[in-house]
Order: sequence, then structure tokens, then C-alpha cells
Amino acid sequence: MKIKNVAMIGMGAIGTVYGSFLYKKYGSDFAVIAGEKRNIKLKSKGITLNNNTFYPLVLSPDKKDIKYDLIIFCVKNYQLDKAIDDVHNFIGENTIILTILNGITARDRILSAYPDNKVLYGLSTHMNAVRTPEGVFSTEYGEIQFGYGDNTVIAPEVQAVQELLNEAGIKNKVFPDMIRAMWKKFMLNVGVNQVTAITKASYEKVASVKTNLILYKEAMMEVLKVAQASGVDLREKDVEELMASITSRLSAKEKTSMLQDVEAKRKTEVDYFSGLVVEMGEKLSIPTPVNHVLYCLIKSIEELY
Repeated sequence: MKIKNVAMIGMGAIGTVYGSFLYKKYGSDFAVIAGEKRNIKLKSKGITLNNNTFYPLVLSPDKKDIKYDLIIFCVKNYQLDKAIDDVHNFIGENTIILTILNGITARDRILSAYPDNKVLYGLSTHMNAVRTPEGVFSTEYGEIQFGYGDNTVIAPEVQAVQELLNEAGIKNKVFPDMIRAMWKKFMLNVGVNQVTAITKASYEKVASVKTNLILYKEAMMEVLKVAQASGVDLREKDVEELMASITSRLSAKEKTSMLQDVEAKRKTEVDYFSGLVVEMGEKLSIPTPVNHVLYCLIKSIEELY
């Protein structure tokens, strides 16, 4: 199996970084799918990463004469339903779909819309990227972790995606247990992203302020309890590992994506972070008071833009 063309939807920070790699390698065999307003802007102004602007093929959702071997979703969770509709004309019977959205629900939402296609779990980690009016700036391009829930035996389509990413120079890894990997990243997002969105703290300030660390850990502990009650293999040592990863970043001035959203007065993904934790906690009879407060505070911040 060989992937010959690839399309992406969602050209925020993550989409811009990985889209630049795919464009350099695949040229006109790489396309960006975008609705009317975004389509016009991308065609006229291009996409800029680290002051370098590139002009990929940009396609409107109503185009009907081309199918793609691989479609990558990089939108925000609250944009996913529309994105699922927008890619419809580009999906054939053999199209592979990869999502690298935050959270734990995107893959299942896409699969419910395209049950006959191969839909892979995915996430991006260790990326440092900042969106500005001038474009995206990134010093760390991170890694895509992806695959099915169980990759003990790597499926042909997973191997094909890995070959494409390798050829494009995108660092990647297929995890044996992607469910565990997704939930671990989710636990990190629920902790650090939400605390920074409220406190306006960079990574160094999360690491150096004791009360920030307390909130960070307590929010993650609630995720841990929900995950374990749901049969997910998360462990308390995962919490300690994520705590250590933050406390090691005492000089890191970078900001989480949710803090960047708040500072730019954009809608956040709080409904898919603490909102989901609270919802699942209620169904499982697990108290989630810290995430309830974080959810209310971030929703209030959004309302006060």
C-alpha cells in the first residue's frame, strides 16, 4: 500500500507546521481543504511558518472530481462537525483518515461519519508553536503519535501513513496502545492547558508557582479516576511523570495553545477538556470538583471577551 496524495483540513499552528513538511515533499499532491472565507484568504496570502510563506493547492469543499488516499484533520474540536462535512467529496472507499486533534473523542466522531473507512487515532506532542497575525512561529516541530487502539501488529494502512510521514521528514511513532497514549495526552491537556488559560502562566510559571502545580495535579488526578473507571490503562505514575515534565521546564517561556486562545479571545476547547471530564464523572458517579471549577472559570473568561 502506497499513499500517493494527501489532504489536510485545519491550518492552525499544528496544521501549518505539518502542512509545510507535506507541501515541501509532495507539492501539488498535497492539498488544503477550506471553506469559502478561509479558502480565499489562503489562496491570496498563503500560509506562513517562521516567516516563510508557501502556497499549497487549496480546495473548496464542493469540489467533486478528486479523492485522496489520506486526509488529516487538524481543526479544533468545536470545528470538527463542519470539517467532517467539508471533506466528504474527497473521501473514497480506500481513503485513510488521521486525526491529530486534542482530546479523546475526535476519532470516534469521525468514524461514526465514515464507518467504512480506516480511521486512525493520532496526537501531536512536544510541539512549540505560536500563532500570530503574521503567521505561525515554531522552534520545536514535535512528533505525531498515531495508529489503531492496538498496534501490536501494525496494519498496512498504519505502515503506509508512517512511510508518508517519514518521507516528509515528520517525526512520528506508532504506539502499541494508542488508547493509553491518547488519554495520557488528554490528562496533560486537562491539567496544564486549563490552569494556564486561567492564570495566564507560561510553562515556567506553572513549574515555579506551587498553587499552579497543585491545581495541575488535582485536575489530572480526576482524569485518572475517570479513566480507570472506564477501563483505560492510566496509572498514578503517569501523573507523577507529567508533573516531573512540567517542573523540569523552569526556563520555558512558551504558552499552551489554550492560553494563546484566551489571549487572542478565541473560543477554547474547554468543553472537550474539563467539560468532558465532568460529564463522564457524573455518569460514573466520580466527583470532579476541580474540573468543574476550571470549566466554569474558563467559560466565564470566554463570555467576558
